[in-house]
Amino acid sequence: MMKNENLIQYIYGIADNALILGQRLSELCGHGPSLETDIAITNMALDLLGQTRSYYQYVAQLSGEGKTEDDIAFLRTERQYKNVLLVEQPNRHFGYVITRQFLFDMFHLLLLQNLQNSKDEMLAAIAKKGIKEVSYHQRFSLDWMKRLGDGTPESHNKVQEAVNDLWKFTDELFHMTEDDRIAFEAGVGVDVASFKTLYLQKVSDILTEATLTVPEIKWFQKGGKQGIHSEHMGYLLADLQYMQRAYPDMKW
Repeated sequence: MMKNENLIQYIYGIADNALILGQRLSELCGHGPSLETDIAITNMALDLLGQTRSYYQYVAQLSGEGKTEDDIAFLRTERQYKNVLLVEQPNRHFGYVITRQFLFDMFHLLLLQNLQNSKDEMLAAIAKKGIKEVSYHQRFSLDWMKRLGDGTPESHNKVQEAVNDLWKFTDELFHMTEDDRIAFEAGVGVDVASFKTLYLQKVSDILTEATLTVPEIKWFQKGGKQGIHSEHMGYLLADLQYMQRAYPDMKW
């Protein structure tokens, strides 16, 4: 039987991905390679943060503890975030940013397409709204992967380097936690493992078209869904949470 706490933890597994990736993209505001690209990435960050707000508002309602979306975003400890390791990886260079975005976008769109069929009306509504935004994110990152991969020798090498480094985080996208399984069995959640093959085929096709090589590795990193994060997460949260930690209960 699904309890409120199971649902809350399931939502964290989706919402925290959007929050942390949105934070990463927001770090690039004013640092894009061109004005158009800079604005596009900033808007994508805003899209993800908007989705996060919807998820966290629902969590606050479910918790019944008088929490707000701000409490949930800013006042949890590192181990309480359930995002995958992929989205917390730093912005090493533009090709790295695009590759991270592409690998997540391909998953995120498939997730929302399935989540819109959830028996939970709120989750279904958030998914239906988010699909339009994430479809754009996917087109943006996919187009840039092709441009950079099949571009100059330098751009090709940088993106291939990013693919080689980030590929080890992709398998975690399809791990099912106990809360994931409970949510799926209740008709609320999505069995992400069911579209892993489709994801890999779609990603492989795009990488091949971009003259990039799919890494052949057997060992993948995981832990984010259980709250065990990389060394980068603490620094990210220090920036994200600074104002609320420095000035508790501040109101704008």
